[in-house]
Amino acid sequence: MKIKNVIIGATLSMLILSCSKDDSNNAVSNDLSEARVSAKIDMVTEDVAKIVDEQFALQANPSAGRNSQEVSSLPSCVTVNVQLTPNNWTRTLTFNNCELPNGNVLNGTIIISGSLNFDTPSHTISYSFVDFYHNDILVEGNRTVVRTIESTASQAVPHPVANMTIDMQLTFPNGNEYHRVGNRVREMIEGFGTPMIWADNVFSITGNWTTTFPAGTRTSTITTPLRAEAGCPHIVSGVITTVRNNNTITLDYGNGDCDNQATLTVNGNSTNITLGN
Repeated sequence: MKIKNVIIGATLSMLILSCSKDDSNNAVSNDLSEARVSAKIDMVTEDVAKIVDEQFALQANPSAGRNSQEVSSLPSCVTVNVQLTPNNWTRTLTFNNCELPNGNVLNGTIIISGSLNFDTPSHTISYSFVDFYHNDILVEGNRTVVRTIESTASQAVPHPVANMTIDMQLTFPNGNEYHRVGNRVREMIEGFGTPMIWADNVFSITGNWTTTFPAGTRTSTITTPLRAEAGCPHIVSGVITTVRNNNTITLDYGNGDCDNQATLTVNGNSTNITLGN
């Protein structure tokens, strides 16, 4: 009887350990899957922010970017329609499966508008989406960017600062829906002194946001400012840290190399991922 009880006890222990290991593996797998989804949403936000910033720059300085040093995020397949009223401008961008330099494919319409008074210290830029897809991800929502010229901790010399309010709904091809709200600040820390040349522009990006997944809510913060360079279609460095319950996930864009690689770490377990389409 004692031998039988020992065998039963050992078997139960093995089953418990096995189930515990399976649960742990499933949790890591779920965290990794959600982190990849979050990285895709990050790319949507950055691509749209870059496009909005360029459209404002073109409206404020019509000759900007029209030289041999132009580096634009817009491919030639994008149709841009400009409408002016006595006080405001509206730029309607229509994408027809257009591939950006970073490999992401856009389809649909972005409508961007603002005031024609460019002498004010602050500009509010509004933009919305109409049947807009980023790599087959449906993007919906209305958002604003407040653009100022000011000194910050990143750059003492007054420079452009774009403060973006995030509130968007995203539907992935598998039907899963995600809602993200928060704030993203994009500062031009280099290149402000040459407004007619885009190629030398460098941006420092900070912010935080909350993303609602089908399984719950995740909070993300840029813990090391992201660095985006006009001459590179990808973010070159910086870290985003996401917290879910007691789990910590980091997305590290690297040490400054212009590539589409990043390191995703889930509770100490790291894997390399490829960003883009």
